[in-house]
Amino acid sequence: MSISGYQRQDGRIGIRNVVAVAYLVECAHHVAREIAHPMRSNAHIIGFPGCFPNEYAQNMMERLCTHSNVGAVLLVSLGCESFNRYQLEKVIADSGRPVKTLVIQREGGTRSAIELGQNWVAEAVQSLRQSPRVPMAVSDLIIGTVCGGSDGTSGISGNPAAGRCFDRLVAEGAACIFEETGELIGCEEIMADRAATPALGDALRASVHKAARYYETLGFGSFAAGNADGGLSTIEEKSMGAYAKSGSSPINGLIKPGDIPPGGGLYLMDVVPDGDVLFGFPNISDNAEIVEMMASGAHLTLFVTGRGSVVGSALSPVIKIAANPDMYARLSEDMDVNAGRIMTGEATIDAIGNEIYDLVVAVAAGEQTKSEELGHTEFILTYKSFEPIGPACLPG
Repeated sequence: MSISGYQRQDGRIGIRNVVAVAYLVECAHHVAREIAHPMRSNAHIIGFPGCFPNEYAQNMMERLCTHSNVGAVLLVSLGCESFNRYQLEKVIADSGRPVKTLVIQREGGTRSAIELGQNWVAEAVQSLRQSPRVPMAVSDLIIGTVCGGSDGTSGISGNPAAGRCFDRLVAEGAACIFEETGELIGCEEIMADRAATPALGDALRASVHKAARYYETLGFGSFAAGNADGGLSTIEEKSMGAYAKSGSSPINGLIKPGDIPPGGGLYLMDVVPDGDVLFGFPNISDNAEIVEMMASGAHLTLFVTGRGSVVGSALSPVIKIAANPDMYARLSEDMDVNAGRIMTGEATIDAIGNEIYDLVVAVAAGEQTKSEELGHTEFILTYKSFEPIGPACLPG
């Protein structure tokens, strides 16, 4: 299947061409939501709820508003929040995208702001429909993977199948991102053995040790009651299942949210904040991880679940992979791939991995995922703090 996408000024190519309606404080959330609603298949709402400035949030919003799947941006400001809307607008304008900032306090309030915003979005959507498409290759893609609602089947079927898909994508030059360090505790040595350089191996170990210290300080780890109900016994057992979705390719680099992979290959994303524990649970939902991978350029995300999940994402498609055959039977309208067939003996890991690969190509070519068809555009962005990655993190 041939892939074509939307050429951006920075050289990247998007597989979607949506208008991002971005609120800059929770006080503007309702207005932004009402603006996007009439055009919800073409206009997606994203935003940062906090009023106090945060470098991580600023960087994330800049990356998301200039994501390759975004064609135009409406910024929705209350007017008195501390978010630097001027810098964000400049970054978007410099990227060649149409951008407008709507300040509610200047526009007469809710109704006036909604009307102005809806008119601008409608014009932007109509204009984007005229955008030409250019050829793409698999090597142009950045693909993320997460697992959520994990159970005892996740590490046996869905995650290994996603890993086989990753191996094939990496072999064809795509950039693939797996996460998260808080759910890889116990896997640091086997990841270090796969590192492109010894120095990168040390960085991978350090990222997992940091996560372990973070959770120890909090007094609990990334292990929920639902994981135990689904048959998992320890964080180490959950980690081995989560690790399986990375496949078997060499690990080319370690990145943090907002870092764009410099080329094809496999990358681990460190999502646990640096420094002292200040922000609580690192990722309060699976969608936070999807957002962070989008900020690092992911065109789409593979989401493996054993217990079941019905979420999608704003801006970037989500392919949901059911690990548990019983769950797939209950939630088939939300699942794109039934990896539970591995459990029942109806398919092999390789066969499901190839099925996921074929779906990645089809979605990149324009086919909608189940979450897209259902209108899912979940989004969450919270406070965090990160230090820049060091030279060992991207060897060569």
